[in-house]
Amino acid sequence: MTSTALLESLRQIVGAPHVLTDGDLSAYEQDWRKRVHGKSLAVVRPGNTAEVAGVIKACAAAGVQIVPQGGNTGLSVGSTPDDSGRQIVLSLTRLNAVRHIDKDNLTFTVEAGCILQNLQELADQQGLLFPLSLAAEGSCTIGGNLGTNAGGTQVVRYGNTRDLCLGLEVVTPQGEIWDGLKGLRKDNTGYDLRDLFIGSEGTLGIITAATMKLFPQPAAQLTAFAAVPSMEAAVRLLGLAHQHLGAGLTGFEVMGQFALSLVVKHMPQLRVPFTEKEADMGDEAPYCVLLENSDSESEQHARLRFEHLLELAFEDGCVVNAVVAESLTQAHDLWHIRESIPLAQAEEGLNIKHDISVAASRIPAFVEHADAVLKREIPGVRLVNFGHLGDGNLHYNVQVPEGEDGKAFLRDKEALVNHLVYEAVDAFGGSFSAEHGVGALKTDKLEKYQSPVALQMMRAIKNALDPQGIMNPGVVLARG
Repeated sequence: MTSTALLESLRQIVGAPHVLTDGDLSAYEQDWRKRVHGKSLAVVRPGNTAEVAGVIKACAAAGVQIVPQGGNTGLSVGSTPDDSGRQIVLSLTRLNAVRHIDKDNLTFTVEAGCILQNLQELADQQGLLFPLSLAAEGSCTIGGNLGTNAGGTQVVRYGNTRDLCLGLEVVTPQGEIWDGLKGLRKDNTGYDLRDLFIGSEGTLGIITAATMKLFPQPAAQLTAFAAVPSMEAAVRLLGLAHQHLGAGLTGFEVMGQFALSLVVKHMPQLRVPFTEKEADMGDEAPYCVLLENSDSESEQHARLRFEHLLELAFEDGCVVNAVVAESLTQAHDLWHIRESIPLAQAEEGLNIKHDISVAASRIPAFVEHADAVLKREIPGVRLVNFGHLGDGNLHYNVQVPEGEDGKAFLRDKEALVNHLVYEAVDAFGGSFSAEHGVGALKTDKLEKYQSPVALQMMRAIKNALDPQGIMNPGVVLARG
């Protein structure tokens, strides 16, 4: 089948207005961080699962590769076409229906193109909670969240997206539809196909809908911002929080003082507690921790438990100063500080990002080791260390040395920086990709750090489900 014939077939399936070939398609052909710009044969926007199946059948018959895409907010170049002009970008944003809400089962069934923030708001309107929360929630879609097994700020309590999913609807690389949307919490009937597709980044099939868990809304939610004297102290505070808050601990974020200083510098409208600008605490408290306590009883009960935790933390010495938000507005402002770090880092200039995970117990030793290695090998390097300490996930980023040309630094040093960081992560038994996925950006890292047996099994699964190799080629597994 010629390209012209394929495009005509696709127009018949989804409608001519939803097969885009002309004009500015950079929103679909460029990755979120604008590092890669490809060229597609067309951007195809099906409106339902049957149309997705029709598109895939047509592409399979023509031997044309498919790049699935949700909100295109990924950070690992996992949904960007190559520059051949021969791949189809399959945008799922029109699949945005909420099919069913089951309050008694605490689930809702939603299509892949639903925007995460809209799902959070829908749950809230029902008096329920959908706890998945991350920086891109205003534009990312649940299909992309599932495809990358996204994490976010509440993993310490509710788990990754995988843990929130009870069932999937998937279109296979042959254009067949698997309906696995039962929404059961117990179903031991063979291989767990749901878990196979979650985190596969569109390389094994297209997730078109999902049944997701809901939770009761907490009666109260309190936020505290605490200054800690070391990373070891932050881990001790985490242990105390687990012990005294239990399931009430729904957020535990760590932020280095340099990361916070960038927020102070570039977002002066934000009042950042315990920074050197406000008080000389840089040496006394090199890190701050943001804690969230959700309580099913009452605000008074939540506050008593929170204050008791902080009293114990002061006695232990793992906290040197702390403030508890007195209102939802104050809590929002504290969270806004944490969420502003990536933007402040971008305002400071070019940087090298790392999304790594290490067992929480080993993070202090990892940070001490990695900091020392980087500072020794690259004088003047600035470390922007922050992230989800509660689940062992750090965004261990490297800022260009002050006064140096950013583009030249990335050209000359990025490979070395990545090597040093990932070698340290591997030495401490961690992962080079905690929540951003492998994408096309890190396939070489997967080849290096994943075991040969694991890679063999992954390739066997890929070859079995997608023998033509048309689903998101070059993502997760390197080509060839």
